[in-house]
Amino acid sequence: MNAIIDWFNQLGQSYYDAFITEHRYMFYLQGLGNTLLISLIALLIGAFLGILVAVIRFSTAGINGLSWLKSLCNLYVTVIRGTPVLVQLLIISNLVFTARDTNEIIVAGICFGINSGAYVAEIVRAGIESIEKGQYEAGRSLGLNGNQTMFTIIMPQAIKNILPALGNEFIVLIKETSVASIIAVTDLSKAAQYIGSRTYDVLPPLMIAAACYLIMVLGFTKLLHFIERRMAQGDRN
Repeated sequence: MNAIIDWFNQLGQSYYDAFITEHRYMFYLQGLGNTLLISLIALLIGAFLGILVAVIRFSTAGINGLSWLKSLCNLYVTVIRGTPVLVQLLIISNLVFTARDTNEIIVAGICFGINSGAYVAEIVRAGIESIEKGQYEAGRSLGLNGNQTMFTIIMPQAIKNILPALGNEFIVLIKETSVASIIAVTDLSKAAQYIGSRTYDVLPPLMIAAACYLIMVLGFTKLLHFIERRMAQGDRN
């Protein structure tokens, strides 16, 4: 019995040292803030690129003069989806952003945004193709041009259909940012590794970081479910 009590005391002390001692929770907060900032930048870039690429690929289909634009988009999607995000992060960091005063958080956000954009493009493309062609023809019959039809009739319906898939992609994006520490970004995982090096016990800091990631993902999932319910209520009304 005493051995069990001693084990729990040691466990509690290890987590106390990993979170409270020397105000180490501040490192987690700093890392969490950087992780959220990287995720936000990447989410905005990924959504913009994904929608842009998907619309270009759909709109240029069958147009001979713009076939090169569709081929360029296809190349982007193929290359990004076919290479690891860690390798992309290292390439972008060392090839493009080489200045000494480069902000590593911006670099990471751009890299993850470019990576996410390829996956979002495929999701959005599938959503656009799920809409009946009669919807597009109906928009043109009302006097709308191609862009107006796409963004006022087709895209809103497509977004509703692909919202769960987009949500999953953005959840994956949040977790993928954990590799940003490879370019010296003090994100949540990097903060946990640093604290582990100070306490000589890496498991408690990693467990705390894992709990933070889990809370973020659960919160984002709740937000997505709320948006889905509101959109479903709008359809019924």
